[in-house]
Amino acid sequence: MNSAFPKAAAAILEVVDLSLDYKLANISLPALRDISFQIHAGEAVALVGESGSGKTTTAMTVAGLLSPNAKVTSGEVRYRGKRLPISDEEAMRPHRWNDLSVVFQGAMNALNPVQRVIKQIAEPCSLKLGMTRDEAMRRARELLELVGISAERGAAYPHELSGGMRQRVMIAMALACHPSIVIGDEPTTALDVITQAQILKLVTRLRKELNLALILITHDLSVVAESCDRVMIMYAGRIIEDGDVAEIFENPRHPYTRLLIESIPDPTEGKRVLKPIPGDPPSLRNRPSGCAFRTRCPSAMDICAVEVPFLEIEQSGRVACHLYSAGSQEPKVKSNV
Repeated sequence: MNSAFPKAAAAILEVVDLSLDYKLANISLPALRDISFQIHAGEAVALVGESGSGKTTTAMTVAGLLSPNAKVTSGEVRYRGKRLPISDEEAMRPHRWNDLSVVFQGAMNALNPVQRVIKQIAEPCSLKLGMTRDEAMRRARELLELVGISAERGAAYPHELSGGMRQRVMIAMALACHPSIVIGDEPTTALDVITQAQILKLVTRLRKELNLALILITHDLSVVAESCDRVMIMYAGRIIEDGDVAEIFENPRHPYTRLLIESIPDPTEGKRVLKPIPGDPPSLRNRPSGCAFRTRCPSAMDICAVEVPFLEIEQSGRVACHLYSAGSQEPKVKSNV
């Protein structure tokens, strides 16, 4: 069983030992294993890892947006101390938009192409908050202004807006019903650098003004450094490191985290040679025994092939690696496999 990293104040969201499988034909594929974490009001937490690491699956499970072939096999999600019915579509409806909402990746695909954007923002206000049409439209205009779009532009269709403006519309929709938690599924993907910076600045401002908790799904560590307080590194369906952003960047403990950071281009070092992570992430069908990263890890030990390292609370966060004993800041003596 994993140990959630403790905080002094009560958590707004708790994920406790969550595991999930995907059903494919007659087999079950392990997508998530023993996911545990807490998020507090106003905190921005990033989920980082390569494609297939379980970032989006974790976030969508928290929101109860499970695919038809997904099944939660153990664990639970709690909102303000109460268990969320994440496996029950109908029971989760009252919680979506009101308690938590999602900014999906690719606004052009998420928005209705044949409906004006102001009506799309007003719709959840009517359905979830019981507002009249006039009240919902007034709220929608306020939300457009909040995210930096003139209310008059609400009459536009999605294809008449730029990529950055469409993403702002998605953020406005996510805020329509005053949620406490917003999940951003790579909200800056496919945006140019300037627009990406504007969206991140907007998200950071709104989070602070509205005291929102933010779960940001990304593979871009520069986005994490810009907009998050804490980062959780995921690999093969598990959280393998969790800590404050500054600490993770300055002192990454897990070998995978170190390799991720070393693979980031540095424009100040013109002659720096990038260090790509060797090998490929394991598939759900064929995971290595023990630590899933051991086949790519430069620090692998004999024990890595036998035992799965679970998250241990350290002084500066949590880490799941056999290089460290519980509570120790010094790596163990290693013998390469």
